[in-house]
Amino acid sequence: MKKYFKPAVFLLSLWPIYIITYQLFYNKLGPEPVDRIINHFGEWTLIFILLTLSMTPLKKITKSLEWIKFRRILGLFAFFYASIHMLSYVGLDYRFDFEPLINDVLKKKFVFIGFSAWLLLIPLAITSSDKMVRLLKQNWKKLHKLIYVISIFGVLHFIWLSKTIFFKPLIFLIILIILLLFRINFSKSGSKI
Repeated sequence: MKKYFKPAVFLLSLWPIYIITYQLFYNKLGPEPVDRIINHFGEWTLIFILLTLSMTPLKKITKSLEWIKFRRILGLFAFFYASIHMLSYVGLDYRFDFEPLINDVLKKKFVFIGFSAWLLLIPLAITSSDKMVRLLKQNWKKLHKLIYVISIFGVLHFIWLSKTIFFKPLIFLIILIILLLFRINFSKSGSKI
């Protein structure tokens, strides 16, 4: 039965693609389809970052190592959706016109911190394989602690982007704080990544 868990997680992780495909096909993206696509993949990026962070606490709570087996796939999906989010912003919103885009990155703090989070995800995605774990040894754990910085940047990006509606970003912030508090608690009890 356990051999089906990873394929099931993979198929479930494609849910954001299924949703947007359905909405595109049936013309249900609303009055601002570009914003809908960008925001959709941005929110799902955050969801997958938080899911990735939740694997270690779940391992501790349930005393089961099964959760850790899903951390890599969830992390890679976080990078995948972050890349779609970023490419949608660059391609659909700016039509690959880099001059105003660079201007936005330098002048708008929510764009700057979101772009920074995506850049920090790149080395984590590149070094996610077993081969890289063996190659980098202890440095792999140090590098992958960047996920904490990325998660904070991601939530800040969402908060700063949401000028009037703060409910969703607040939920993400509360979940992130809980997950980080779990991590601090486990660190004190001598646990490692």
